[in-house]
Amino acid sequence: GDGVNDAAALARADLGIAMGSGTDAAIGAADVTLVREDLQAIADAVRLARRTLGAIRANLAWAFGYNLVTVPLAAVGLLTPMLAAAAMSVSSLLVVGNSLRLCAWQPDGGPRKPGRRPNTPHHRPRWETV
Repeated sequence: GDGVNDAAALARADLGIAMGSGTDAAIGAADVTLVREDLQAIADAVRLARRTLGAIRANLAWAFGYNLVTVPLAAVGLLTPMLAAAAMSVSSLLVVGNSLRLCAWQPDGGPRKPGRRPNTPHHRPRWETV
């Protein structure tokens, strides 16, 4: 939506999407606001949300796995406090590092012309490789 008359529908929708050039009422009622007027951004937002959810799940799995292993070891005295502190620091660094991978995410360039290969190092002509 982009107008005042769309605000009510955006608020009641399962997923409301507003254009950034729309009215403040539509932008405030929407769940997602597209800054650029490109509908491809919706697909990019969904892809980024899926990657974010995957990172959250991986971080939770790592944290639960770490606690599942280290808490019983500490309970029976096989894990010293210094080693537990070091392991917790490594665990935190792994979780933060996994989350930071999202910073490198780039949206797709949109639909490509038929027959055009993506501009990746494996598909660049030899003279374009740096």
